[in-house]
Amino acid sequence: MTTEPLLLITGLLLAISVAATRASNRFGVPALILFMAVGMLAGSDGPGGIAFTDAGVAQLIGVIALIYILFSGGLDTDWQIIKPVLTEGLILANVGVLVSTVIVAVGAHFMLGFDWPLALLLGAIVSSTDAAAVFSVMRTRGIHLKHRLEPLIELESGSNDPIAVFLTIGLTNLVINPQASLLTLIPSFIIQMILGAAGGYAFGRLMIWVVNRIRLQQEGLYVVLTMALTLLTYGFTAIIGGNGFLAVYLAGIILGNANIVHKRSILRFHDGVAWLSQIAMFLILGLLVFPSQLPAVAGQGLAMALWLVFVARPVSVIIALGWKRRSLPQLLMIAWAGLRGAVPIVLATFPLLAGVPDAPLLFNLVFFIVLISVLLQGISIGWVARRLGVMTDQAEVIDSHLFVPEVSGASQILEAQIPPDSALVGKSLIDADLPRGLLIVQIQRADGYIIPNGSTVFAPNDRLVLLVAPTAMPAVTELCASCSLNPIGSLLK
Repeated sequence: MTTEPLLLITGLLLAISVAATRASNRFGVPALILFMAVGMLAGSDGPGGIAFTDAGVAQLIGVIALIYILFSGGLDTDWQIIKPVLTEGLILANVGVLVSTVIVAVGAHFMLGFDWPLALLLGAIVSSTDAAAVFSVMRTRGIHLKHRLEPLIELESGSNDPIAVFLTIGLTNLVINPQASLLTLIPSFIIQMILGAAGGYAFGRLMIWVVNRIRLQQEGLYVVLTMALTLLTYGFTAIIGGNGFLAVYLAGIILGNANIVHKRSILRFHDGVAWLSQIAMFLILGLLVFPSQLPAVAGQGLAMALWLVFVARPVSVIIALGWKRRSLPQLLMIAWAGLRGAVPIVLATFPLLAGVPDAPLLFNLVFFIVLISVLLQGISIGWVARRLGVMTDQAEVIDSHLFVPEVSGASQILEAQIPPDSALVGKSLIDADLPRGLLIVQIQRADGYIIPNGSTVFAPNDRLVLLVAPTAMPAVTELCASCSLNPIGSLLK
């Protein structure tokens, strides 16, 4: 295919996928199903007739897409929201994947006749969840959950991919080399997790330092910089033996919860990158699938999908979170929200490239399992939440990533002046550590007015126009030492 038709087809597929989200919002069908459907229709068995069988290219695109999806997920994860459920989320992400892997393997061994290594490999591939589809359905329909269930599900989905990737690669090697021992995976897993966490923390702090101090002239370059640093985080961590997926997710959390310049632009840009990554990933995976081969595994796939949804997932959730004494409806809601999505299909390409004898069968089974899981759970999630009594009319928390005070009748617009001896002089807005809920709307200087951004440096005698939320008033008043802020003006010490 020459360049022009390739670009035309790529643009057409992307446009159709974006338009398909309208149907997703209207009918509650997760968008990823529609993205895959577009890819399947454009593929060899569909009217599009595009021949694509390169699992290596599909895996490469899938890995790059997952890197940016996880990083964007980290950026959107508010630490204050996930902190109360941190222990639960990490236990669910790791213990839940392990238990789910074993239970799916039991089903595959006794129902499908797989030997144990292959059964465990199937279990590992389908063990990770994808909350992106869940939240796209819940948010478009205005579904909110009680008891901090939403941040728990979000944290689990973002942090269970690393262990699923590790288990898939390790078990793939075990299938190829039956003489190897499963116990050898344990120390390797511990090392990968430790190095992944260390790499994520180190690069997250490095990102904050670089973004705030590089002083680029063009705002658009900051998003290019964060994209480059994301790839560096994954690549360096993976090279030293750590888990790169865990590293980029943690780096995203650290960067997203820090005060950085052009934060709003960075968050919005990476949200768009995450959507593009999801669309590209599902289109490619849809192209890689041959729908004509799916009927042959329909019975097996349906049996394993039902086993996963109604047995493996609920039991793994109960075992992982039983110590927390959550109610049964809460546990069942967490279990039902555990949709399978892009990650299992990407993981299914690892056995294909490794030459596992039954890899094509595994890939088709995984695709069918994901399809059933998303359709069954994704469409009914609102109904299940209402039946279990865990649904509420309003979200329990408000996203605070942009650190913009809520404007209401109680908010105040104040004026303040920075004296020459103020500690703020010479500091940039991002380094001033101003109270959350305080927004500097405008700075007046002798040479004119400035609309500040994070890199703006305070100068002596700057006159500031402040928008102050009621919750921030005590902290702002404390900044003024002995004086009190009022709408007329005050002296900011």
